[in-house]
Parts: sequence; C-alpha cells; structure tokens
Amino acid sequence: MRAVVHDRYGPPDVLRLEEVERPVPKEDEVLVKIHATTVNRTDCGLRAAVPFFARFFTGVRRPKRKILGMELAGEVEAVGAAVTEFEVGDHVFGVNGSGAHAEFVCMRESAPLAHKPAGMSFEEAAAVCDGAALALACLRKADSLKGRNVLIYGASGSVGTAAVQLARYFGADVTAVCNTKNLELVRSLGADEVIDYLKEDFTKNGETYDVVFDAVGKHSFKRCRRSLKPGGKYVPTDGFANLFWTAWTRRIGDRRVVIDIPPHYRKQDLLLLKDLIEAGRYRAVIDRRYPLEQVIEASRYVETEQKTGNVVLTVS
Repeated sequence: MRAVVHDRYGPPDVLRLEEVERPVPKEDEVLVKIHATTVNRTDCGLRAAVPFFARFFTGVRRPKRKILGMELAGEVEAVGAAVTEFEVGDHVFGVNGSGAHAEFVCMRESAPLAHKPAGMSFEEAAAVCDGAALALACLRKADSLKGRNVLIYGASGSVGTAAVQLARYFGADVTAVCNTKNLELVRSLGADEVIDYLKEDFTKNGETYDVVFDAVGKHSFKRCRRSLKPGGKYVPTDGFANLFWTAWTRRIGDRRVVIDIPPHYRKQDLLLLKDLIEAGRYRAVIDRRYPLEQVIEASRYVETEQKTGNVVLTVS
C-alpha cells in the first residue's frame, strides 16, 4: 500500500510517499481502507518532535512510528474473527493514535471507530474526530456549562470550531475570539458574541467569563486570570507548564486551571458526535483539501497557523 512515512524528525520535507506492507487485522481488529484523513497540529508536532522532550515518548533519535495521521474515514476492508460490530463494506470514521496517512490501517473494534454519519462525505467525516474529541474532553473539565459564559480563544481552528458548537450544545453563552475573516463563520456555528483579536484584546476589555477555553495554546493563565469570574476556570488545550498551574490553583486563589493532558479519545464521545451530526447540530469545517501526494504542502499550510477548521488529505 501507499503511505506517507518519515524516519527522522524535521520540517515537512522529511515526509515521503512510498510503498509499505499492508497491515493484517488481528482477531479484535478491523482493516479500514482509508478514503480521507487530515493533517493537524499534533501530526506536525510529532513530525518535528516539538517540544523536544516529546522524544522520550516518540523515540529519542528517530520516530518509533513512521506513519503519521490520526483522523480517518473509509470503508471496512476486512474484519478479525472476534469482531461483531463491523462488517466488510461498512463506511466508518474514527481517530487513531497514528497510521492514517496511508491507504489502509488496522484499528481495534473497541477503539474510537463508528459507522459514518448518514449523508456525510468521507472528507467531512475525517474532519470531525480529533478537534471535536479534544474540545469535548476539555469542555467537560469545566463541569456544567448550562447558562454559563464561555469564551473560546482560537474559535476558527479545528478545536475552536468544534468547541463553539459543543459549548452551545451544552447550553453555554458563547463568546468566540478569532480574526476578521472568520467572524461570520463562528457566528454561523452558534457564537453569541464575537471578538476580532486583530482589533481588541479580550483580556483588557473588562469583561469576565465563567470559562476561558484556549483552543490554540496561545494564551496563559496569567494573561487570562483577570478575565475569569471568581470561581472561573481556564482550560488550555496543551502546554505541560499548565500542569504546574493546575496544581497551584487547586490550593491558592478562587480561579482554577483544568487540563486534559494527555488527550483521551473515547468511543462514546465519537458516538455522541455522530448523533449530533445526524441531528443537524454539528458540522465539520474544512479549509483546504489536498491529495495524499501533496502531504508536504498540506503540512506547510497547517504550520502557518492560519487554517480555518481542518485540512483534509484525500487518499482514495
């Protein structure tokens, strides 16, 4: 099969397309023929080994897993003897730890994998899983959102577009922060208020919120503290320094830092997203589509940090 591989860390140019051995499903696995996948910031971070200490988990000198790619949508090609939920020919979508930048991948039946929502294209389905799963896990860390004021910084990215829709689903009043070109998009996703960060710094406007969700890892608890109401919560998507602040704010002050590191991908979350999609309450946002052969160009675009929603790779 064709797959995008890398055997050293570095810029997008370390990626190359080559023929590799097709995986064979174990008893509890399904083999998925991938039609679409994505390039996201996690893929780029793993490829570049940023931050450096991540190498202690991914391989100190060289990457242990040579094929990147987390999100996928495709068709079940084969099933293991113990698999009961899926059959050959089923259209599925899900999220995997790696391996989706290829024509085929094996996944356990119990993994975050589900039947593709009716009426949704493979490209749209592939663009659902990672950002929405991260947003869902982080928002749940803030406890009940019903009737609360939630500010989402970076509301036009993969995680941000998901967070706006999910916060609305949970009953929050949503303020979305993004740049000028995406103001109408985030309004269409359900934001009650929008702030153009090119014109206004929300940390200096005097407004306060029950939750500040940093969907792009660009802010900090120090900068956002005054924008939190007493008892408010700052929810970042990454940054191991926030582990310190999580412990510190448990003991000092009335504002908390809560974080979901490392991120957890759950099958029940994927099933919830499927239900929301089929009910018309959630949609994937796609910025650009590239063929698998143009993965280097797709990765370069993601690294500009200017993408809106998701960047999709079409595989077959």
